[in-house]
Amino acid sequence: MTAHLRHNVAALGADYAFFVVGLTLASQSTLLPAFAAYLGAPNVVVGAIPAVMTLGWFLPSLFAAGHTEALPRKLPFILRYTVWERVPFAILALTAFFIAGPAPVLALVLLLLMLLVTTGVGGVLMPAWMDLIGRVIPVTARGRFFAFANLAASAGGFAGSFAIASILAAVAAPASYGVCFAFATVCMILSYIALAFVREPAAIATAERVTLRAYLSRMPALLGRDRNLAWYLGARAFAVVGSVGGGFYTVYALAAWQAPPSQVGVFTTLMTLGQMGANVVLGWLADRHGHRLVIITGLLATLAGNVIALAAPTLGVFGAVFVLMGVHLAAMNVSTLNVLLEFAPAPAEQPTYIGLGTTLMAPIAFGAPLAAGLLADALSYSAVFGVAAVAAVIAIGVMIARVRDPRWSVATSAIVRDRMETTT
Repeated sequence: MTAHLRHNVAALGADYAFFVVGLTLASQSTLLPAFAAYLGAPNVVVGAIPAVMTLGWFLPSLFAAGHTEALPRKLPFILRYTVWERVPFAILALTAFFIAGPAPVLALVLLLLMLLVTTGVGGVLMPAWMDLIGRVIPVTARGRFFAFANLAASAGGFAGSFAIASILAAVAAPASYGVCFAFATVCMILSYIALAFVREPAAIATAERVTLRAYLSRMPALLGRDRNLAWYLGARAFAVVGSVGGGFYTVYALAAWQAPPSQVGVFTTLMTLGQMGANVVLGWLADRHGHRLVIITGLLATLAGNVIALAAPTLGVFGAVFVLMGVHLAAMNVSTLNVLLEFAPAPAEQPTYIGLGTTLMAPIAFGAPLAAGLLADALSYSAVFGVAAVAAVIAIGVMIARVRDPRWSVATSAIVRDRMETTT
């Protein structure tokens, strides 16, 4: 590894790790649902938390990808706008300290709005950030890069989970949530500083600037040509439905076993341990055997989590679902974006494939958690876990039967081998 590559790996790794620690301290699976429940949110609003965040992460990417491909340098664009990914956490801290008590409804509106802002900006920047990763990190090292960055983030999140448990136990709500959001803000600032130290290589080629309408009109033909990508996106759609149960694990456990608020910190700890253990294995697995296998592993963890959620007789047994959620998150973090870089037939097209792989998931990723909330209100949490389990089974079946790993597929293997030989 050259000094230049080591520098960029360290800077990008620190950027990613601090950002993920910040998200862990304000976890959409544990802390945010608990804060929303404290504010009096019904189940449909609790379900709206992952829906709003997923809509923000997913929807804008394709609309920004054409502009991204035409930029000779991506880093200045990222640094200019990523500030707005981070400011909302400071606003959430102020909301918890000063608004949640006297005006819980307003606080709930601000919570959803700030989550949409931070994830929406992130969605716009996703093609540029992943294109930067694709040009800085060799294809056979990206799995380990994301795995070890996630491992560092998980270690920080593990320590943070004890802090969350202590804060929620020692500080009265809603100020306790404000302290957690304040720590998340500090992590976001450190992430930005690390990102600013990245040395971006010059782009080999940039796309011609075209109108958004002309750019989007190309997408149906692209999907028609690349049937492997189309099958993969179909599997991802079912995988999104399969993961909706995770948004209700915490609320269900708190209600079913009358657990104290500090138990949220325990759940976060279990989830973080699952991520840490999985990252050790999955990064190596992705680099040696491809991202398809890692994604299937994550889906199996999702299926197992939903089955245990349906059958767990005690709170202790139920804790396993958070470990499995951590495995699922590790697999998705390592591979779902990385595999899209490998679907792209040329480096200049990477932003388009990132955009397709995220934006096309937005409608179902937004609607599924909201539908799950309505299902929980109309029937039960068990109904949600059951539907999620069935969707996970379908996703696994499609991934195994119809999707080929793009690294080894006939259409792209020669290109990927050339990239591997050039960068290793």
